[in-house]
Amino acid sequence: MQPTAPSSPAEFAAYYDLRYRVLRAPWGQPLGSERADDDDLPTTVHAMLTAPDGTAIGVARLHPSAPVQAQVRYMAVDPAKQGQGIGRHLLEYLEAAARQQGLTECILHAREAAVPFYAKLGYEIVAPSHTLFGSIPHFLMRKLL
Repeated sequence: MQPTAPSSPAEFAAYYDLRYRVLRAPWGQPLGSERADDDDLPTTVHAMLTAPDGTAIGVARLHPSAPVQAQVRYMAVDPAKQGQGIGRHLLEYLEAAARQQGLTECILHAREAAVPFYAKLGYEIVAPSHTLFGSIPHFLMRKLL
């Protein structure tokens, strides 16, 4: 199971669709809220895993956030596919991309329910972070690469 970077318009449509369905739609957020201004920067790395039919089953992205620091954002795995290693493969792909860029630390803001997943992969809680949509506590987590 090897993630790839979406490159065609159809792949990006599937990528953003999964981001929206998992990370925004359940909280009544508008279509388009799954996109970020820095998605198109050349230093942003997008990762996607697909089913054999091309359906996106996992997506995530990484961008440099400080001189030696990367940030993972928008990690989303199809709920029907969770627990199958998809998130781990996406994270390993992004961490490798961070190392290739010379970055030595990776941070992320994990939803409370995802903290155990990231902890198993070597991330440590730094501090409580924000509460998204007024109901989803997040925690700043960090891993040295």
